Amino acid sequence: MESPHQPVDVPEIDNSAHQLHATSSHGEPDQSAPAQQLVLEPDVELQDITPKHGQHLVLEPDVKLQDITPKPGTEKHQHRRTRGFISGAQIKFLDKTLAGKGGWHTIEKRFEKSAVGGRLQKENFGPCIGMADSKEFSGKLYDALARRRNLDPASGVTKEELNEFWKEMTDKNFDSRLRIFFDMVDNNGDGQLTEDEVKEVIILSAATNKLSKLKAHAATYAALVMKELDPYNHGYIEISQLETLIQGLVSSQGSERTFRRSHGLAKSMMPKIYKRDNKFVRRATDFMYENWKRIWVLSLWIIVNLALAAWKFEQYRRRSAFQVMGYCVCIAKAAAETLKLNMALILIPVCRNTLTRLRKTALGSIFPFDDNINFHKIIATAIAIGAAVHTLAHVTCDFPRLITCPKPKFMTTLGPYFDYKQPTYPSLLASIPGVTGILMIIIMAFSFTLATHSFRRSVVKLPSPLHNLAGFNSFWYAHHLLALVYILLVLHSYFIFLTKKWYKRTTWMYLTIPILFYACERLTRKIRENNFRVDVIKAAIYPGNVLSIHMTKPPGFEYHSGMYLFIKCPDISPFEWHPFSITSAPGDDYLSVHIRSLGDWTTALRNCFGKACEAEVKSKKANLVRLETTIVADIELQDTRFPKIFIDGPYGAPAQDYKKYDILLLVGLGIGATPFISILRDILNNTQSNKVNFQPKWFWKLLLHEPAFITSILMQEMESKTSQNETNNGDGPGRAYFYWVTREQGSFEWFKGVMNEVAESDHNNIIEMHNYLTSVYEEGDVRSAIIAMVQSLQYAKSGIDIVSGSQIRTHFARPNWRKVFSNLASTHKACSIGVFYCGPSNLAKQLRDLSMEFSHDTTTRFDFHKENF
Repeated sequence: MESPHQPVDVPEIDNSAHQLHATSSHGEPDQSAPAQQLVLEPDVELQDITPKHGQHLVLEPDVKLQDITPKPGTEKHQHRRTRGFISGAQIKFLDKTLAGKGGWHTIEKRFEKSAVGGRLQKENFGPCIGMADSKEFSGKLYDALARRRNLDPASGVTKEELNEFWKEMTDKNFDSRLRIFFDMVDNNGDGQLTEDEVKEVIILSAATNKLSKLKAHAATYAALVMKELDPYNHGYIEISQLETLIQGLVSSQGSERTFRRSHGLAKSMMPKIYKRDNKFVRRATDFMYENWKRIWVLSLWIIVNLALAAWKFEQYRRRSAFQVMGYCVCIAKAAAETLKLNMALILIPVCRNTLTRLRKTALGSIFPFDDNINFHKIIATAIAIGAAVHTLAHVTCDFPRLITCPKPKFMTTLGPYFDYKQPTYPSLLASIPGVTGILMIIIMAFSFTLATHSFRRSVVKLPSPLHNLAGFNSFWYAHHLLALVYILLVLHSYFIFLTKKWYKRTTWMYLTIPILFYACERLTRKIRENNFRVDVIKAAIYPGNVLSIHMTKPPGFEYHSGMYLFIKCPDISPFEWHPFSITSAPGDDYLSVHIRSLGDWTTALRNCFGKACEAEVKSKKANLVRLETTIVADIELQDTRFPKIFIDGPYGAPAQDYKKYDILLLVGLGIGATPFISILRDILNNTQSNKVNFQPKWFWKLLLHEPAFITSILMQEMESKTSQNETNNGDGPGRAYFYWVTREQGSFEWFKGVMNEVAESDHNNIIEMHNYLTSVYEEGDVRSAIIAMVQSLQYAKSGIDIVSGSQIRTHFARPNWRKVFSNLASTHKACSIGVFYCGPSNLAKQLRDLSMEFSHDTTTRFDFHKENF
């Protein structure tokens, strides 16, 4: 039987359930905890709902004990069903597809392909059951299943024997799965697990899940397991003791079935004002609400382009050139007019200083400044289309009609524009408009191609020496060639054939103001480069090729959490500037950034600082700390041996507006956590600075003479703290949920200090951190079961997570985002939640869709924002 002191969470889903009240150990009711509405499912026993230690269970007078007690003769059966329902899912050998009804059909097909002579060998067992990437683990599973049937593992298994394996692995009975797992660990089959056997399976699990640090400490963790399960030092543990440990790992969040049911209930309890019957209208309304800023700006931009094109089209339809070239010249000139507008507009989204200032004004509420880079790309697409239409209309239609036009007609209609000399095709191409046009097309095509995702992110692999065209460096230099395009564009428009009056050559009118704005941006950067002098005071190289740089904070450098800055390192390139999120809080006396080596420039920067760190160690003027591949160099005095860097900024980003929300949901993938580390530190600093700090001298004096006054102050402070947990009082969000998803264990070294600081200093539980490691198989998978056991034991013993090395526990695989949103919606009703995401775009769509879905399905409003650089 299970321990009567082990509680099991029961979902709150029905108003007609029995009422249970928790009382303190002194017998007085706890007025702070309201009555909980509990539904007792058939599988749950009385001891499963026993309150935690120090509390008693009190039944309402109208609730009878037999109403929640199993019927005589069914205790044993119900207990077995309960245990299987709760813990059976904690050990699984196959994924959902192979464990379902059609799973055997898939395995049977794989057997037919891999079997030799009607028998499946051990080396093919893993790929056959979906463990192709865990051959050693699948080999131990194969040996255990064969040993249970007295089969010779070296001879292979038949299809019938494999089917028996499959049935046993998919058996929902907890005892059956536990026995298989026990036999996997028990190499000699004596029914007893020794410390060496436990160590072996820990090493195997650590290797399978890519946990190198855990693998190195396997002996320590094996000793911990033995100490917990073998308190009398027998030298071995039995299956019953292993069962006790696994029972303690049951998740308190309930099954997925309960989650779906509670989410459905949340919808049913939602006020009618939030419901919409028409699905299309509902989606359209939500889309308009989420994107109204983008819609009106893009609509205005499209209307202006169409208006200019129509105006220029109609203008040339009435001119004499139309008699010779027809609608071709109208189309070419209409496209040229949109080109002039868009060549001017494309500079505005990259004027970051201007946009950062405008974000703080009322314009920030109507313009989508967060989408400046996306708008820049849209305008670039329009330029490419306009240039193509303009060029094709000229070279395929206008030029042939000009040179084939009868000479009398040409002299009458177009003679004055060409000095009464009818041109030839080569002369048109060799003219100033022709040459400048050709050069512009070549440069623009080259720059636009290198700006595509495939080239900029080095997705495309080119043969040598063309491989240098892929990468951020090539994109950066090619983009700056576009300065020549603006010069050529002015020349091209000034020497056009069909316009003689200078004030009708309007290209300079479009370009003057945007170019001046952009020139001021570059001038501002140069001034900041000279004024914002920084010295590197600390550098660290972490696992995963992440470089952390701590710099002195220049006087006057003011920023908000979530903003970013540009960095230049003259030792690598005297021209290149690259953007990085600021990871220090505004209240810190230093600046910090975390940079992952992903391209040419970042790799070169990491190598430069790596050499500097090594030099500091040799000169004995720095403290060096090595944690596997982690190198930290920290010098107290200014030293020129660190590479010199310059900064420019700060610049606005979506995350800087986090204070306008009641609740925060911060999601970072890998290095995408950097914008949110500053936010967490800022929230933590504000929480600590807001603590009540009474001066002893006047406090005791005032307490003696005015006790009522002091009491009122304390009561107001308590009420303020309570209300702050739910709503935004202007000082920032009441709660922050941070989800960090990474695939490398070493990544947790990057911000371990911040995680520990949150765990130690966040006494009001303002910040809730969730770390997810995707390289580890999901919780419940047999390949990560022993990892979960050791993690639970070590955390209970020392409060340190064995995976992250911090005080924040690590979850395995990926979060269930739907469940995350559902929990937030039910916990924070009628609140505004800011969802901030930094990472690859594939998850961005899912989070955006969930934000829209839960915004109209619940009373909670989710606003999604994605970081763009």
